[in-house]
Amino acid sequence: MSTSVNTTPSVGKPADNPSTGRIVLVAGATRGAGRQIAIQLGAAGATVYVTGRSTRLRRSEMDRPETIEDTADLVTAAGGTGIAVPTDHLDPAQVEALTQRIADDHGRLDVLVNDIWGADHLIDFEAPLWDQRLDDGLRALRLAIDTHLITSHYALPLMIRDPGGLVVEMTDGTADYNATRYRQSIFYDTAKNAVIRLAFAQAQELRPYGATVVALSPGWIRSEAMLDHFGVTEATWRDGTATDPHFVISETPVLVGRAVAALAADPTVARFTGQSLSSGQLAKEYGFTDLDGSQPDAYRYLVEVVEAGKAADATGYR
Repeated sequence: MSTSVNTTPSVGKPADNPSTGRIVLVAGATRGAGRQIAIQLGAAGATVYVTGRSTRLRRSEMDRPETIEDTADLVTAAGGTGIAVPTDHLDPAQVEALTQRIADDHGRLDVLVNDIWGADHLIDFEAPLWDQRLDDGLRALRLAIDTHLITSHYALPLMIRDPGGLVVEMTDGTADYNATRYRQSIFYDTAKNAVIRLAFAQAQELRPYGATVVALSPGWIRSEAMLDHFGVTEATWRDGTATDPHFVISETPVLVGRAVAALAADPTVARFTGQSLSSGQLAKEYGFTDLDGSQPDAYRYLVEVVEAGKAADATGYR
């Protein structure tokens, strides 16, 4: 089990938990944002189906140690009910079977989080298109876009049985931020911007059914892989600023997990439908914080500090 972040929150009485009884699918919950989204929804009392390709018996092509069974255990420890279902979201038959299981077990789906990605290792972030490995780049697009479409195709009919459903499309960057900025690689840029548009499009189709769809981005997230990249742990993450001083604005995956939990608990969440949101924006909207009590506002920091050429200083930005 990954222990890079100890984030099992204290849980109140069931009546205090805003998502008690909710049925949730977090697609792509093995690690990082997906894992913490599942945990935070579990802490709010939800039953959370967690999916991915890495299990205790077999790792995905990313070859990392985190597993969906570990995520499910963390959901249950947080106060919810975690259910791990190994699923390759590029395989329509597997996704159809997953949603049929949820239908058979509960007859509905209240929250869908499309967090499938797992493609960083396929992209050369330094190379132009003509020097990219084409097969890898196209697979990255399939993992980023096709998986979300396949999952929504099978899950949304279950969601629209009752009004009030919530779909969260996880991406990197907000629509405003990405609109005028190149996101490192043509494949990465295309993937992350396509998901933002996918959220907008689904919002139009689901509006008549009383469902809400948003795109959501964390800031500079200290996922398990990011901590490994910087050679630090969550306890020593500030040592990473020796490699990149702007790492000072980074946030734990808990922040975006709490963002999704806040959206799911908001009876007026429909006001956001079709929009692109960030964890820092929602922290201020709802008043939640990261584990250290701060509210990192990564995208404002990137514009006002990094792009302005200022020295790294998160004062006033977290």
